[in-house]
Amino acid sequence: MSSLLEISPERLARLIGTPKCPALLDVRIDEDFEVDPRLVPGSVRRNYRNAQDWAAEIDSDSAVVICHRGKKLSYGVAAWLRNYGIAAEVLEGGFEAWAEGGHPAVPVSAIPERDASGRTVWITRARPKIDRIACPWLIRRFVDPRAVFLYVSPPEVEMVGERFAATPFDIDAPIRWSHKGELCTFDVMVEEFGLATEPLLRLAMIVRGADTARLDLAPEAPGLLAASLGLSRMYADDLEQLEAGMQLYDAFYRWCRDATEETHNWPSPKKDA
Repeated sequence: MSSLLEISPERLARLIGTPKCPALLDVRIDEDFEVDPRLVPGSVRRNYRNAQDWAAEIDSDSAVVICHRGKKLSYGVAAWLRNYGIAAEVLEGGFEAWAEGGHPAVPVSAIPERDASGRTVWITRARPKIDRIACPWLIRRFVDPRAVFLYVSPPEVEMVGERFAATPFDIDAPIRWSHKGELCTFDVMVEEFGLATEPLLRLAMIVRGADTARLDLAPEAPGLLAASLGLSRMYADDLEQLEAGMQLYDAFYRWCRDATEETHNWPSPKKDA
């Protein structure tokens, strides 16, 4: 049973992927990290030795600290965070328990290099519809909550990406983060980031159906397509559309995870006697 200062892997897994997920801080020492160089989805590595210096930078009122086995390093960093008014918990059993529990983990080798502020920077074509909203949602909810997205004119994506150290995605070019065969970019990211859980695979099927005009792949695909096209007409600013789309995908993800068996049937009218 978790103590008052701990959170179980199962409970944390329910928070990851939702807007209410706390800041996740991996403070494993290099030797432990090299044994399994993966991260709890959405977490970022921090050096426990100077926690008192970076604690004030955490832009969240709650946090979960992750070390190798959930012992002294996590407890020490969590104590520092609480001094800065952050409700900090320790992941029970640390990353070792997370991995042994079969929970998804993101290979650090798949995460692009971060900028000076510790953020990943991504670039794609302007006027997004489906993949170019779905992929940023996936990245912000499961890979890098502070990720930056640049939307530019299609012919300029690769050149701007080179000049501004941004990773291109969902463009018509032989790059890592784009369509592969029948798979859309969202499919590729779910697989490459080690996030092939049942809810995300279900969501990937819906996204693929809507994004590749194969609406028969999932009954929900036409609804996602309609909502996505509607959002693209509502917003002239791509970043405003992205923020609105985050809520749309939050809702689809929670349905995929928690509500696929739930129905809402209005009672049939009674026939006259």
